[in-house]
Amino acid sequence: MFSRRINRLLCAALLLTVTARGDEENYWPLYVRRTAEDTGATSAQWLGPLIFTHSDPQESYGLRPFFQQSHVGNVEHGNALYPFFTWRRQGEYRSFSFFQLANSTVDTESAAHPDNRFDVWPFYFSREANDPADSYHALFPLGGTIKNRFGKDRINFVLFPLYARTDKSGREITHAPWPFLRFIGGEGYHGFEFWPLFGRNAHDGDYERRFCLWPLIYKSSTNLSEPVPDVALGVLPFYARDTGTGYIRETYVWPFFGYTHRTAPYRYDEQRYFWPFLVQARGDDRVVNRWAPFYTHSVIKGSDKTWLLWPLYRHQHWRSDGVAQRKNQFLFFLYWSLNQQSLTNPAAAPAHKTHLWPLFTSWNNGAGRRQVQALSPFEVFFPGNETVRQLWSPLFALYRYERNPDTSARHSLLWNAVTYRHGPTVTEFHLGPLFSVHANPVSRRIALGNGLIGLQRRAGERWHFLLFDFRPKAAIKAIQATSP
Repeated sequence: MFSRRINRLLCAALLLTVTARGDEENYWPLYVRRTAEDTGATSAQWLGPLIFTHSDPQESYGLRPFFQQSHVGNVEHGNALYPFFTWRRQGEYRSFSFFQLANSTVDTESAAHPDNRFDVWPFYFSREANDPADSYHALFPLGGTIKNRFGKDRINFVLFPLYARTDKSGREITHAPWPFLRFIGGEGYHGFEFWPLFGRNAHDGDYERRFCLWPLIYKSSTNLSEPVPDVALGVLPFYARDTGTGYIRETYVWPFFGYTHRTAPYRYDEQRYFWPFLVQARGDDRVVNRWAPFYTHSVIKGSDKTWLLWPLYRHQHWRSDGVAQRKNQFLFFLYWSLNQQSLTNPAAAPAHKTHLWPLFTSWNNGAGRRQVQALSPFEVFFPGNETVRQLWSPLFALYRYERNPDTSARHSLLWNAVTYRHGPTVTEFHLGPLFSVHANPVSRRIALGNGLIGLQRRAGERWHFLLFDFRPKAAIKAIQATSP
């Protein structure tokens, strides 16, 4: 109910403030509204960057950094005190989460197959489904059943860790108590383990594993149905060996010294001295030269990586999905850049993104759209997180530059306190609500107080005085409405 009231309030405010296309109203710090000249996307901010609305075509609004809600078609996303409270709504589907610890989902789209789930990690897990075979309840550590979760078909426990049982693809494991005693059974499965002293478990024709004083002494045989099974043997820290079809790997004084020799399915030879510091390897599409931490160079399946004075500098270049990519990093995130070049269209301009933490982020999509923001403390850590980009990044946008494919560009300083926009048909400058300049092919306008007093000149006319003129004239609106 609260989010719906906020939705109606902010949307109403947005509708009341929308004016001509490409125009800007600047009453900083109370209110700034603008419409992108190239896309028609409308955005507005109140109280500096704190309250915002945006439409492109996703409608979103919020109170930074506390609350955000967005709509795309019939899908609604929202969050409060992100990442603590998040929710989603789509048709008859509802979900709510508190920091992924308390989670609730309700799906009543099909009356015949409702699906309701509620978890409070790590204590309570439940699901109410139309089919009782899919329903479950569990109160940890007292007892209960969990189905098709945590990589298991079924989990039963009573007074955990005294008793627990897991089923996975016919393999049944009973722990009594966990993790010391394990009884393994099921169709073709058998074994017993008294961890960490000794244990054995096997699956007929598939694998057999044994250990003693885990993890010091072990032997594992897998792919028993193959002519040459894979065998792993270890007496740590003295010796370890892995063998199989076309390969052998041996380690002495584990994990420091050893080698790998492989002939199938690809050729590869590796020597290790004081691993992981000194490693030399050659093979099919594989090269490793490591003298860590001073220098490392490797080529693995076309991915070429170089480290200098780890973790000081890292360079990587590779090709994937018809794109050549190059990444450079200095101290992991202090400097981070990625360049992308089309392999199918080499003449196309490259795309790039650069972070100099926490000073700025620069982005160019290679198709004429560019952005620069300073300060930028979050983008390098959350590169694909749109919520962080909407809620947190604008709070630090002391300066922002945007350039569109139609060559129009906009500069903003101190959360739109000072803005300058120039494009094919319109040029604007705003010093908050104090002073503004607006120019297009049919009119020039200079104003104080957004039109309290000012001067205006139309094409073919002289400058004339204006008073209490807070809206652009019809001629200005006409040229904005026809601008690309």
